[in-house]
Amino acid sequence: MSADIQLKDLKKGQPLPQLDIDVSVTNVVLGALATRDWRPMHHDKDFAVERNGTRHVFVNTPHNAAYFERYLTDWTGPRGRLGRIKFRMKDSVFPGDQMSFIGQVEEVRTDDAGCGWADVVVALKVGDKITTTCEASIAIPTDESDNPWERSGADWKP
Repeated sequence: MSADIQLKDLKKGQPLPQLDIDVSVTNVVLGALATRDWRPMHHDKDFAVERNGTRHVFVNTPHNAAYFERYLTDWTGPRGRLGRIKFRMKDSVFPGDQMSFIGQVEEVRTDDAGCGWADVVVALKVGDKITTTCEASIAIPTDESDNPWERSGADWKP
């Protein structure tokens, strides 16, 4: 996606680059294991289909959150630091789906401590259907010498 961006590179309404990810059974199961989600609907197809009435195993909530975090930090580069994230899952993501992340900058601002922020909205689409929406605030370097990861205490107010 992008290398280190700075706050001056951003403007309201600016689109974020699209990220497409193909989902496999292995990917869904590994996400459930990594998040210690032992519920069978994330690793046992028969259980998911017969007991839950879904078409297959599906991506769990923490794994979904991790995809949004990846999307945002791939966009900002290594000095982008996620401050807040809120998302709403509207439908499930299954093996065989292709997830498409699209986003837009909603606001560019600097807080009282001098930390630069980009407020963004992101949609996760499978085909033409939006499965999850997300709002996030991500700290962005204000210049070459700024690194949001070095902020703490009164200088870090997500």
